[in-house]
Amino acid sequence: MASLLRSAKSGSGWSDNELLAFNIRVVNASITAFFNAPELPPPSVSATILNNMDKPEGPLMKDDRLFFQYMGLVENPRSPESRVDDFVAFILRILSYDNKDRVICQRTEISFPMAGQRVDAKTDVYLMDELELLLLVQKGERTSSNDDPEPQVIAETIAAFYQNNLQRKQTGLQPLQSKYIPAITMIGTAPIFYRIPVTTALLQALATASYPQEETTVLKFIPPVPDQHRYRIDGMRPLDNRHIILQCFEAFKAVIN
Repeated sequence: MASLLRSAKSGSGWSDNELLAFNIRVVNASITAFFNAPELPPPSVSATILNNMDKPEGPLMKDDRLFFQYMGLVENPRSPESRVDDFVAFILRILSYDNKDRVICQRTEISFPMAGQRVDAKTDVYLMDELELLLLVQKGERTSSNDDPEPQVIAETIAAFYQNNLQRKQTGLQPLQSKYIPAITMIGTAPIFYRIPVTTALLQALATASYPQEETTVLKFIPPVPDQHRYRIDGMRPLDNRHIILQCFEAFKAVIN
């Protein structure tokens, strides 16, 4: 792998080739290994969301009404892909990801050094506090079975780590040598969760276009829905899937620090 070509590429241009070229491996993790817990917690959303496939008749609480409206927009083939961003930002809000002085934002451009150049990475949804980017979300195209946002979100977490350290330096804090940065990819209403370790050694390898001697192992968690083959298509539509996915979102809060 040390002989692979390494050139400067923006985050949107990353593919499996960049992961190979910089010794980054993605592995599927169990619930225990990924969440540091033996089982998934119950989701803190209403029974209306958990027990109705479609919007029920009658008046609804605001979050319940918005859930079905956002999900309908995402599932509408005529809706723009940006509706996925709106939906996942809404899910993060109703599950209180924006507690503790954190805010949920959409669409930002950050950068990192690669092969002697500064390249950009654009993230769709992100969680941040006053100091750091804490969580990144990247959507993929629902209409393309070949589209894989995984390499892109890995590039974005590398950019986030680089930018976080710049911010730490500017505020008089010591830069971190390493950190796990949580991330999510989203195809329609189907999320996949990641814990991505980023180190200064990996940043140095990227900046100098060299092969890192130490492997970066990314942990990946696919919600254990009953029908894995249809997960990308069905997403949260089946109630069994919805309950499990929202459990995963609930558990993922504990991973963010």
